[in-house]
Amino acid sequence: MAAKKNPLKLNKLQLRTLALTQVLANEPDLSVRNEESGAVTIRHLPHAHGDHMHVGPFVVSAKDASGFSNPAVWVALKRKGLVIDGDFGVTLSAEGLAYDTGLGEKFIAPSDH
Repeated sequence: MAAKKNPLKLNKLQLRTLALTQVLANEPDLSVRNEESGAVTIRHLPHAHGDHMHVGPFVVSAKDASGFSNPAVWVALKRKGLVIDGDFGVTLSAEGLAYDTGLGEKFIAPSDH
């Protein structure tokens, strides 16, 4: 039996925010991995300049990344066990890193600057 798509019933904004945070978690210069727990702390979230922002090596529409500045998104992700309290930045749990958002590479493109 195939795994259920979006079993935690995240809304579109939560899914986009989680997917972008997963991209950041895979950038060693931007994140710190806890080998024991599997969690990854993102040192700082990017900020928009103009109509876009840089997420790791990619350029993302500021609209698509609006969840980064929405406290309700982080509360929901924390409540569902995908984000945990950290000393600084945002910390994704091992479950948050592994969660299939279904978005993959949908709205990220390599940066040209």
